[in-house]
This record gives sequence, C-alpha cells and structure tokens, in this order.
Amino acid sequence: MASYSDSEEKVIINVAEDFDAATQGSGYNGHFSEWRKNKDNPFTFNFEKNTKEKIFNESRGFETPSQTEEGKKVLGAIMRETGIIMLIVIVLRNIVGKIAVVALDAVGVDIHTNLFSTGIYGGSTEIVAITIVLALVTLLIPVVYLHKRMKIPVKAGIMHTVRDSAEIIGAIGFAMIFCTIVCLPEAYSSETKDIYTYFASAETDVSVWNQKDFIIYTVFDVVILSVLTELLFRGGIFSVLRQFGDVTAVVVTTAMAVLLTSDFFSMPAALFISFVSSIGMLRSGTIYTAIIVRIVYKMYQLAIVILEVDPSANMIITRNLFMICVFTVGVILAAIVINTGDRKNKRYMVKYKSEFTESRRLLFAVKVFPFPAVAMLCIVQAISALMY
Repeated sequence: MASYSDSEEKVIINVAEDFDAATQGSGYNGHFSEWRKNKDNPFTFNFEKNTKEKIFNESRGFETPSQTEEGKKVLGAIMRETGIIMLIVIVLRNIVGKIAVVALDAVGVDIHTNLFSTGIYGGSTEIVAITIVLALVTLLIPVVYLHKRMKIPVKAGIMHTVRDSAEIIGAIGFAMIFCTIVCLPEAYSSETKDIYTYFASAETDVSVWNQKDFIIYTVFDVVILSVLTELLFRGGIFSVLRQFGDVTAVVVTTAMAVLLTSDFFSMPAALFISFVSSIGMLRSGTIYTAIIVRIVYKMYQLAIVILEVDPSANMIITRNLFMICVFTVGVILAAIVINTGDRKNKRYMVKYKSEFTESRRLLFAVKVFPFPAVAMLCIVQAISALMY
C-alpha cells in the first residue's frame, strides 16, 4: 500500500489507487489498477471513501461506507468462484475423464479404466493420447472460465516483466532443496505414478528414451502442464486475490494446489512447490519463475523414475547420490542469491491494511461456500486413494 501522512489518510481512501506491487513496475500496476476501477465487476475491490463525507440512505439516514464490509463482499464473490473452479477441475478429472475412457472402450479403442482407481490401461499410444487430452481440458477450461468470468486482462493477470533475474536462480535453488526433502520416490501424484509405472514395467522391453509415446508424454507433463498449471494458479487466481494482499493470495492458492492433488503422498510436495513458486514470482517479478520452479519439480520426478528403472543393485546408491547432488546444488544457488545484493530491505510483497485483518480475511475466505465443501471432497478422495 502507498504511504500517507496522517491528514491524507483521514480524508481519502482509495484501495485501487493505493495498490503498489513493488516488483512489477508502473506498467503492470497501471493495468491492474485500471481493471479494478470497473464498478460493474463484482470481483474487483475498488472501495473509495472520503472520511469527511457521509452517504444518505433513505431507510437508515446518513451513514459511512464500510471498507470492511465491501472487502468481505468482493472476497466472498472471489472465493465462491474459486470453489467453483476447484469443483470444475474435480468433475473434469474424475467424472468426465472416466466417462470419456468408458465411451472409447465401448467403441473398441484399446483403453480401459477402473471406477475405483485413477489408473488407465490399454495401449501406450491410447493411454498417452487420452491422458494429454484430459489434462489439457482439465486445466484449460478453468483458466478460460476464470479470465472470462472475472474479466481480468492478460496484462493485469500475468506478471511478465523480469525485475530481478537473480531471484529466478534463487527460486530454482529452493525448489531443488524442497524437491529433495519432500519429493521422495513414493511421493508421486497418483496419475503421474500410474503412467510412469506403465512405461517402467517389465512389459516395456526397450529403453524409455527410445519410446516415442513416453517422450511425448514426458514433454507434455514437464513443460506444457507446468505452464498451464501456473497460468491457473499464479496467472489467474493469484492476481485476483492479491487485491487483499499477497499473503492472502499465497495462502489461498497454495491451499488450492495442495487440496486438488487429492493425494496425501503428494500434498507435501504441492505445498512447498506452490509456496516457492509464489514467492519466487513475487521476488523476481515474473510468472516465468513459477513455471521454471514447476518444471524443475517435474524433472526431478522424472529423474527419480528413470533411475528406479535400473534393475541393478547399484540403483539405490545412484538414486541417493543424485538426491544429495541436487540438494547440494540447491543450497549453493540459494546461498549465493541470498548473500549477494541488497535484498534484506527489499519490499516485494503487497500489503493490504484495514480493520479486516489478514487472519480474519483468511478465516472468512475458507468459510465461503462452496470452498469448504470442495475441500472436504478433496480430502475424501485422498482417503479413498489410500484404500484402493
């Protein structure tokens, strides 16, 4: 928030004009502020008040507009849409996806599924094709829905200007550290584990690097899915939520990423990678940092899978050595960035100050329906995954 003298603060309050994303520059701030000025958009927090004036209401007489109540109204609208977006992802991934596989199976395509698992079985080409299509649909529809519904332009919804390239290196370093700590071999998400296990099975009698289907899926999983995932979380939902401060945006988007895994084993990785992506984006000024962090995470997963294909007795040693090397390089990169330049006093997060405090905002946000219901559904799915 911009700073004011006591006299100014008592006279004029304009939450849209006061917004100042320190690492984004005037271009981004201008587009973001312009989007927020749309009075007809229920998802833009554009409260204005002259503290020396009161508004006359025919039923209640003269009254002072409440910044807190207006904030709750807008945040509530955003969180309702957030819950709907999460529900769209779940329905597309778990219901529409299974219906599509069953329909293809019925017309003779070599692809099958079990209603009680996330696995898809059949020919490798068919598996890769349907997995890619379903993943694209599952992410593209929520991204398009979000931008159309909240009417946020690309220049206001995506941070694209690199303000500090060293912070990108630092984010990569922290990603490598957390990958080693929480992304252990058994910590794959269920979908990734299923398809990579298929390619690594005994029935696959050629090297993985010579399998066209494996390479196509890997490029899609590592690069394209990383881009789409960050466009949804850091390029859409994050931007809308940061009207109420970056802490609120980081916490809510991280919670969403964790819940949508619907897998207890992959939740720790989702938590740390989402957190590093958010902070890295804010410190560097660009969403490219978040995308790179997610690519590093995906590449780490892939490397572990490839190492575990090795049937020799040296596999465990090789895998552990790889993990130690990744962790060491991560520590070095993070330490170099932390200890170079004047970063201790650098302001990189937007703070929103009001009587509606950060803790109260977060508590209010997670209670807005359907977010808590969808969150519970994700937890139930995670419990079911442990049982089957």
